[in-house]
Amino acid sequence: MNLPLIHQVLAELQDGSLSLEAAESRLAEYVRGLPFEDLGFARVDHHRAIRLGMPEVIFGLGKTPEQIAAIAGRIASRGQTLLVTRASQAAYDAVAAEVPDATYHEVAHIIACRRDDIPRGTGTILVASAGTSDQPVAEEAAICAEVMNNAVDRLYDVGVSGLHRLLSARDRLDAARAVIVVAGMEGALPSVVGGLVRVPVIAVPTSVGYGASFGGVAALLGMLNSCAPGVAVVNIDNGFGAACISSQINHL
Repeated sequence: MNLPLIHQVLAELQDGSLSLEAAESRLAEYVRGLPFEDLGFARVDHHRAIRLGMPEVIFGLGKTPEQIAAIAGRIASRGQTLLVTRASQAAYDAVAAEVPDATYHEVAHIIACRRDDIPRGTGTILVASAGTSDQPVAEEAAICAEVMNNAVDRLYDVGVSGLHRLLSARDRLDAARAVIVVAGMEGALPSVVGGLVRVPVIAVPTSVGYGASFGGVAALLGMLNSCAPGVAVVNIDNGFGAACISSQINHL
């Protein structure tokens, strides 16, 4: 059941901005509507926020700007939150023609436009990164979590080569309801954070590092072998996946 839509219709009916006939029409359209819309090249899932508490997400890689724009336009036309990951400037230019209030986050390669279809998370998600080179993945996690209607705190460049930088922010670590930790190289930072906090830690290995890091495999294996309890690991460079998990935790 699309509670945000129903609440909006009832509120507009109550304040007189919507007639009874128009309210009946909108509710009937919702009841009749399929949970997805077939565009030929894509089937847009319009009920994902209802089922999962997070929006339908467009993965930009492998899609043309025109395809991304067409999907984005259909999502926005339903009053739903728009989120495109791994998006190029060309994709944003095409989307902006369909959704003028969409924003492009260049560092994270994200196109986003927030609506009121996702409830607010109860606490704060902290996103910590080991180094500045990890920031694109950290920003993907942070912005995705924000688009999913969570308060986000950023704590960047606090890797283990200068551990005092992390320890100086203990109050911010303690205030978080979930912590996303993004690191490349040997991937040690999530283990350190996991030994300091009482909330879940979502570790994100990045493909940052010298040759023996094997494009993030060394960090991935290091995080999977963490001795700290409460550390979960997502795939290499998967800031989006970490945002989804932390958002679900924060909405419990």
